[in-house]
Amino acid sequence: MSCMNPLPAYGVGMSDREIEWVPDASEVRSYYDHMGRKLDILSFYGLPAVDDLMTNADFDLAQNIFELGCGTGRFAERLFEKYLPPEARYLGCDASEVMVGLAQSRLAAHAKRAQIVPADDTMRLPLLDKEADRIVSIFVLDLLGEEQVAQFFNEAYRSLSDDGKLCFLSLHRGANIPSRIVSALWSALFAKRPMLLGGCRPIDLDPFVDRHRWQVMHRRVMAPFLVPAEVWILEKRHA
Repeated sequence: MSCMNPLPAYGVGMSDREIEWVPDASEVRSYYDHMGRKLDILSFYGLPAVDDLMTNADFDLAQNIFELGCGTGRFAERLFEKYLPPEARYLGCDASEVMVGLAQSRLAAHAKRAQIVPADDTMRLPLLDKEADRIVSIFVLDLLGEEQVAQFFNEAYRSLSDDGKLCFLSLHRGANIPSRIVSALWSALFAKRPMLLGGCRPIDLDPFVDRHRWQVMHRRVMAPFLVPAEVWILEKRHA
């Protein structure tokens, strides 16, 4: 879950100017506190997309990784076990106290190089300018309103080193008829019972990717379990 609180928000002109509602931060935090480690089981549909992101983001060349919404620490654990060089360091944050505790326990063996911090209520990432060379977000942006998503991209640009990579995936509206049907059903259920779906809904992130700031290194829509997810890897362009 996110380290930035999702708030009720209105469209900011990035897509279709429709009013967009997202769940209140307290509802989202309560949901993920309750889910705890069960989240690992229920997120099976996203594993192929996570694998695609991990194999295309050059984590073996990374030194400083930040993850927005680290959840139970499952992604970070895989990074340490399979991808990161020995000197690389990881920082993750989450708004759920339960998730923070689970991630800290899971990464205890890597405590000298891994830090998990609770999120505050601001939109600013806990990073210095150009501090990270990888910023990761996995099924977090689809919790946020358009204004928060736009601010996240601004913060990522500020926080990434030159040629650093922004690596994220989210629910998508589908790339073929079956996945579009599933996406439409998901959106309809979200409209009635958003927290039944963890507050996530299919979104289109392309309007937020400023090609003057970012070079698209990899983009792929996948739906192995008919739940469409979109993988992005962007490289920060020099200012």
